[in-house]
Amino acid sequence: MTTAVVVTGIGVVAPNGLGLDAYWTATLKGESGIGRITRFDPGRYPSPLAGEVTDFVVRDHVPGRLVAQTDRTTRFAIAGADWALADAGAPEADLDPLDRGVITAGASGGFEFGQRELENLWGKDPRHVSPYMSFAWFYAVNSGQISIRHDLRGPTGVFVTEQAGGLDAIAHARRRVRAGTRLMLTGGMDASLCPYGLSAQLAARFLSDRDDPARAYLPFDRDAAGHVPGEGGAILVLEDAGRARERGARVHGEISGYGASFDPHPATGRGTTLRRAVDGALADAGLDASGIDVVLADGAGSPALDRAEAAVLTEVFGPYGVPVTVPKTMTGRLYSGAAPLDVTAALLALRDGVIPPTAHVDRPAEDCAVDLVTGTARPFTGRAALVVARGHGGFNSAMVVRRTSS
Repeated sequence: MTTAVVVTGIGVVAPNGLGLDAYWTATLKGESGIGRITRFDPGRYPSPLAGEVTDFVVRDHVPGRLVAQTDRTTRFAIAGADWALADAGAPEADLDPLDRGVITAGASGGFEFGQRELENLWGKDPRHVSPYMSFAWFYAVNSGQISIRHDLRGPTGVFVTEQAGGLDAIAHARRRVRAGTRLMLTGGMDASLCPYGLSAQLAARFLSDRDDPARAYLPFDRDAAGHVPGEGGAILVLEDAGRARERGARVHGEISGYGASFDPHPATGRGTTLRRAVDGALADAGLDASGIDVVLADGAGSPALDRAEAAVLTEVFGPYGVPVTVPKTMTGRLYSGAAPLDVTAALLALRDGVIPPTAHVDRPAEDCAVDLVTGTARPFTGRAALVVARGHGGFNSAMVVRRTSS
């Protein structure tokens, strides 16, 4: 069997589209899911906007017995995993449970569930605290619930590296497939749009305080002033390419390369080691800079961090050397769910020969010498994409994905 690892299934929950096709259609049109927070009154908070998933009806997608014991993020993950496996043709049905596993990323855990139960404890008494509190808040709960639901007894785990975690999880799942596991579910979901979750995000001081959805999150723009939070993400099915061909699976693309690094001064953007992560991903994929046809950037929306990322992309590809896009301007930054959704967008862009736009950006920063795709989607011809993700605290990850012939 080949050591190439491919994506055979994808499940998407995003603020601008529920399901893979709806998300991609909206993204190519530049349709944003960012608006004023509706899940609670944001009036007392300096950041009133978010990318909310508004069309997810829980009981349409999650078994009733699981509703009481799960946070919103886990409900998204359960639905995403179900859709990804269906998209892959339900290959798990013919595999030994030990030959299938799950590794996800989690940046927040079940914050909304935890907040509610802590309110019950404080305002009532311990008898009103759900017994499911013992695990529903935990970062690893998505992997656990997916594992139980689909009887995945192979490699299981979680990565907690904030925005970079989605790539880290996919990369580790790829390693497990290369080591012989027949099928891996991977990716990430986040849903921390509650007072507790928003307060934690505000503490990092990177959120935009603007109340206009079209001007709040502007990466690589002269008016950049932070990012907008969001919820959702993507779950992917990974398989060995040879085995996928044997069973006649449709292949979305290949996970070709991965690199990671850690910044010593993450809050300033100075001293970044992002270049090492990008170089590592290219080397792992067996490519040089000329082999990359589009970059899906991290796009922090903070001027200092944007300059640092643009400087690395300019070092690697040259000034304005390769098209760059930030489709998360239509969803907000989804934390652990962001990078898997960017990987999804990269695979679909390569498949369809079109780069989605960076929404709302109309005054590209002069000190960011990147060829930013703005306004409308841009046709292109390409075989490989680079996805960049940077997590708060200094985490950097980069991943190369390729279009395949099948």
